Amino acid sequence: MFPVMAFVLTETIATGMEGLDRNYFVVMFSVMYIGMVPTINMATIITEEKEKNTLRVLIMANVKPIEYLLGIGGYVFLMSGLGCLLFGLVGGFEGVLLLKFMGVLLLGVLSSMLLGSAIGMLVKNQMSASSIVIPVAMVSAFLPMISMFNATCEKFARFLYTQQINYMVNDLTIKTMSLDRFLIIFINMILFFVIFFICYKKKNLAD
Repeated sequence: MFPVMAFVLTETIATGMEGLDRNYFVVMFSVMYIGMVPTINMATIITEEKEKNTLRVLIMANVKPIEYLLGIGGYVFLMSGLGCLLFGLVGGFEGVLLLKFMGVLLLGVLSSMLLGSAIGMLVKNQMSASSIVIPVAMVSAFLPMISMFNATCEKFARFLYTQQINYMVNDLTIKTMSLDRFLIIFINMILFFVIFFICYKKKNLAD
């Protein structure tokens, strides 16, 4: 849905509007995409496995947290990566620029997957997951867009990984991809993984 919306708005509005960057909607929707889709997918998968007691069996079989994440995350990462590629094609990126664009978005995908995994381990079932993961994913996805029009909001959003991803996909030069941007993203990732790891180790499963 997100790549299709980006394509339609790019071809109907951005291409013919003077003063508006052609990839305005590509950047906006790609950040929204990585902020929502992987997060919701991972939380849904984990809570479903908790409800069906599949996760309980895996934990009791001494499956390690990283092994579990790699197992369920591979499919989500692959499918999300295809979505990122569609955005790159809609944006007309080629060669090195396409690789940079994909690399930045995939880093965001990994962050969102960890966020979704943490939420999935914290909640008991799919119903409670939906009431938490959707608002969180919406904040993660829409905050960078809101920050474009609100400087006060941007001061808080800059500590969120999606805001840093937004900065980098807006300008794929080496200057934009500074160490502090990656540091904020990795701190986000570590925080999400620690929450997931602690919950997994404590066997935080549905009754």
